[in-house]
Amino acid sequence: MTNLQQLAEQYLATWNETDPAARRKLIDTHWAEDARYTDPLAEVAGRDAVDAAIAAVQGQFPGLVFTLGAGGVDAHHDLARFTWNLGPAGGEPLVIGFDVLIADEAGRISVVAGFLDKVPAL
Repeated sequence: MTNLQQLAEQYLATWNETDPAARRKLIDTHWAEDARYTDPLAEVAGRDAVDAAIAAVQGQFPGLVFTLGAGGVDAHHDLARFTWNLGPAGGEPLVIGFDVLIADEAGRISVVAGFLDKVPAL
């Protein structure tokens, strides 16, 4: 069975990696080729689209980092759920979300369904 705690940590590391080549290496290593990512603001499929979505979020929130929520990762079988925070390193989060991750048979990220619990007022 896949270590879903580590996979969730790699997932967040991918969102934090701002070097395009290093981020793509993380995606190619930890995401299935046909991975799907869906949240209230995006719906993408495939590694190229995941990479573009992450780059867009980084452009929208420069200098902010994703961290795992206080509850850690709750996982069973090929499913993991966890909260995450997006904010300045060591500071109050501006965005809080909740994701459900599904791993494929190879232990890579196959599907992520994301929810936004706290978003900044626009």
